[in-house]
Amino acid sequence: MAQYFHVHPQNPQRRLISQAAEIVRGGGLVAYPTDSSYALGCHLDDKRAVDRIRRIRKLDRHHNFTLVASDLKQVAQFAKIDNEQYRMIKTVTPGPYTFILAAKRLVPNRLVHPKRRTIGIRIPDNPICKALLSELAEPIMSSSLILPGDTLPLGDPDEIRDQLEHDVDLVIDGGLVSNSPSTVIDWHDARLRILREGAGDIAFLQ
Repeated sequence: MAQYFHVHPQNPQRRLISQAAEIVRGGGLVAYPTDSSYALGCHLDDKRAVDRIRRIRKLDRHHNFTLVASDLKQVAQFAKIDNEQYRMIKTVTPGPYTFILAAKRLVPNRLVHPKRRTIGIRIPDNPICKALLSELAEPIMSSSLILPGDTLPLGDPDEIRDQLEHDVDLVIDGGLVSNSPSTVIDWHDARLRILREGAGDIAFLQ
């Protein structure tokens, strides 16, 4: 049964964040808040935890997982990013955007799109998420918490607990958040495409 941490949404308790990071490092699967909705997250190198995300969400092998990072410096370790991409992403992050970029060889094959070799990257503006990333000092492998049959992600931690308490190791209750998904922008080549318009404003693309 999942542990359940009540974490202050603006001033996350260091003790709880440290415990949450240890659960991630130990192979645990966590449900945590972002600036658009709740997400499922695990350690980048943990295949079993990633497989658990696939089972919960019923994802196929073509799903683009997302690396949730604290800053562009971390992003550049895993994704190929040119000067134009760097400038634009820096302008709109932290924020509710997921960018699909070409993955570097460092990213495990099981996490990238099998044909396009792409990976999603995300730098959320949420104090709890930021604190967890800072404690881990590395990105989290992540996927929006959209359950099979649903079109929107979950934003209520009590609902997450009710539905997933036997499927995840930790629910981080950061209060109610939006249940809007992030805006997804595919920029793995020279052409920029909006795959999903969500919480992030796209006026900057006009």
